[in-house]
Amino acid sequence: QVQLVESGGGLVQAGGSLRLSCVASGRTFSNYAMGWFRQAPGKEREWVAAISGSGDMTYYVDSVKGRFTISRDNAKNTGYLQIKSSKPEDTAVYYCAADPDRMKFYAGSYDSFDYWGQGTQVTVSS
Repeated sequence: QVQLVESGGGLVQAGGSLRLSCVASGRTFSNYAMGWFRQAPGKEREWVAAISGSGDMTYYVDSVKGRFTISRDNAKNTGYLQIKSSKPEDTAVYYCAADPDRMKFYAGSYDSFDYWGQGTQVTVSS
């Protein structure tokens, strides 16, 4: 089992940047693919980005391509989501999730990841 704790959220003006962190504990982090998700008020949770356990494969939802970057430092047991050129519509609670099942990652079944953090709020003001 792995425990995930997000941090780095906050208030940023449109066009600004933030870096979210997700610290993992409990297991070998490199064995876990990781994803970032977000949920805006009144909306369903949305997958944002995913990265393989080794970090060599990354995927993004179209709405954040070119603005968000997912990365990880397995030596630090930490995953990151760099947000640039932020927009008011990026406002949401952001969650990280992880799973050791590689087939879930390869199949794009990120919503079925087993382990989730508690979330961190990102607010982008216009």
